[in-house]
Amino acid sequence: MDQSHAPSPLAGAVHDLATEVVLALRSGDHLATVCGAAGIDEDDRTGIAAVRVIGADLLLPSVLHGHHPHPGDLAVLHRAVREFPPKPDASDAAVWSHWGMLSALNRTARTGEPGAGEPDAAWLEGAPWQAFTHQLSVLAPLAVPAASSAVHRAAAHRVVDLSRGFVRAVRRRNWLQAAGTGRWLAALEGRPDSLGLERGLDFVELMGGTDPRVALHVRAARLMAEGRAR
Repeated sequence: MDQSHAPSPLAGAVHDLATEVVLALRSGDHLATVCGAAGIDEDDRTGIAAVRVIGADLLLPSVLHGHHPHPGDLAVLHRAVREFPPKPDASDAAVWSHWGMLSALNRTARTGEPGAGEPDAAWLEGAPWQAFTHQLSVLAPLAVPAASSAVHRAAAHRVVDLSRGFVRAVRRRNWLQAAGTGRWLAALEGRPDSLGLERGLDFVELMGGTDPRVALHVRAARLMAEGRAR
C-alpha cells in the first residue's frame, strides 16, 4: 500500500474528533462524551493536539442542545488550553481561537479559567472582504448563540461581505470555508434573502461530505437557524 498519501496521525485524530462532534450534534445525547467516543483522553498528546484544532467546538453539542458538557470533555479541553497556548508570534486567528476555548470553558462550565481577556480585533476592520471571509471561516467556532465578542461585532457589520465570501467559496469549491462562512451567516441578522443560504448549505454539505468539519459547521448553522425560527 502506498503510504505517501496516508493521513498523518494528527489529521486522523482531527477527522475522528470532528466526526464525533457531528454525531453528538445530531443525537443531542447529553450523556455522550465526544473525546471518549474518539478514543482521546488527557494523556493522548495527539488527541490533545486534535482538540486544539477543533477548539471551542468540542463543547458545541452542549452549547446548542442546552446541557452540561461531559466532565471528560472539559478535562481534555482544559489540557489543550494549557498544553497549546498561543506562541508570541502566533497569528491573530490563533490567538482568537485560543480565547474562544477559554471563553467556552468559562461560559459553559463556569470554570473561572484565567487569561480569557478579549484580544484585539482591529486587524479585521480594514480587511478586504475576501480576507475577511477567510479569517471568519477560520474562526467559525466563535459563531455560537448568546456569545458576544469583537469578532461577532465585526461580522455583524459586514454581513454583505460575508455573503459575497460565501458565494465565492462555493464557486471556488472551498467547502470548508463555505461551511464556516455559512455558519456565521446563520448566526447573524441581515443576510440578503437572495443568498439562499439554506439551499447553499445543502449543496456545501453534499459536495464537502468527506470532511466532517464541513458537516460540523453545516449542522451548527442549521441548529442555530432552527433556534432563531422558534
